[in-house]
Amino acid sequence: MLGKEEQKELIEIARNSILNPSFRTKKFHKKSGVFVTLHVNGRLRGCIGFVEPDMELGEAVVKAARLAAFEDFRFPQLQKDEKFKIEISVLTEPKIIRVKNPDEYLNHIKIPGDGLIIRSRFGSGLLLPQVFVEYKCNVKQALNMVCQKAGLEDDSWRDLDNKIYVFNAEIFKE
Repeated sequence: MLGKEEQKELIEIARNSILNPSFRTKKFHKKSGVFVTLHVNGRLRGCIGFVEPDMELGEAVVKAARLAAFEDFRFPQLQKDEKFKIEISVLTEPKIIRVKNPDEYLNHIKIPGDGLIIRSRFGSGLLLPQVFVEYKCNVKQALNMVCQKAGLEDDSWRDLDNKIYVFNAEIFKE
């Protein structure tokens, strides 16, 4: 768990990364997955991150913030005059859920609380835990949503060739 001061510092790192292209940090060395979400006027404006803990947290926040601001294909690039708010989700390492029957997923996933990833030979999708809270999902709805995010049919989670992963996130924002 990060303390309040560390959370504030990571928010500042994200903001500085967006406002200053040459900004770098040498803080937060523990490797972690992270997502940076940007909102403008309360609306989603960008969200990009890294699932696996392949980078140091500070470096991952710098990269994710810039990508969310300028390279999220769903939105135009953030403009200098736009006032934005930052939310950061520091992820636990994703764990595969192994089941013999797809209905068992309903007992292994906690909503609210868990984020989900589906990986199939046709694509993959990820939804952060706060998405399921925002949409007031139950577990089955959450599974359907992550399938949609991957471009799959809603009930593709029932195909055991597709792999379902669960993770948690420490979420904080401005």
